[in-house]
Amino acid sequence: MGLALFCVGVWSIILAPYFYGSAEGIVQTPAAVEAARTEAVKQSSSLSRVSALLAGAPAALAPRSKTTGCAVAGALPDRECTPGSVFAAATPAKICVSGYTKRVRSVSTKLRKQLFAAYGVAYPPPTGAYELDHLVPLALGGDNSAANLFPEAAEPKPGFKEKDVVEVYLYEEMCAGRLDLKAAQTQVAEDWTAVYALLDKSDISRIRQKYTSWAN
Repeated sequence: MGLALFCVGVWSIILAPYFYGSAEGIVQTPAAVEAARTEAVKQSSSLSRVSALLAGAPAALAPRSKTTGCAVAGALPDRECTPGSVFAAATPAKICVSGYTKRVRSVSTKLRKQLFAAYGVAYPPPTGAYELDHLVPLALGGDNSAANLFPEAAEPKPGFKEKDVVEVYLYEEMCAGRLDLKAAQTQVAEDWTAVYALLDKSDISRIRQKYTSWAN
């Protein structure tokens, strides 16, 4: 009898931070409520928010309908000039292999000049001011056509450095099998800044620390 009472007392001490008794029965303590809240926050992380966004992504990319007189819309390209375009044969099995983007990257100087001219940006631009960006990144199956390229500015933010963070995040989650490739492609083309706005600061910091050569 004494041993039984001792065991009950020990378990009461261990569980005390999480539960306490009441007339209605067992009730969660503030510690348990906080633990549940923390878990809920984890479940509402970057992945869950981005997954919800991608569920409403456009079904397909639009065709290119304009080649001159292009104008950016903030951080986004002219939809008629740069709607986004992808390699039809690009699949996660091909993309998620080390060295893939280096093998498929191919943009001539002639095409670069044409696209900067189409957007009314002097070429070459000041160092660090612009980069010729693949709207749908190569790392998500984007191709090297004019329909998928535009001169993207670094400032005002979000600019091409912030887009790089989005591209890395989507690539990692897609290759891990947690995000759909097609949905990621069409959402980036539609509005990549919407993805950036949903990322946790911890994810942004992690990616920037991983790729310090372009993140600073």
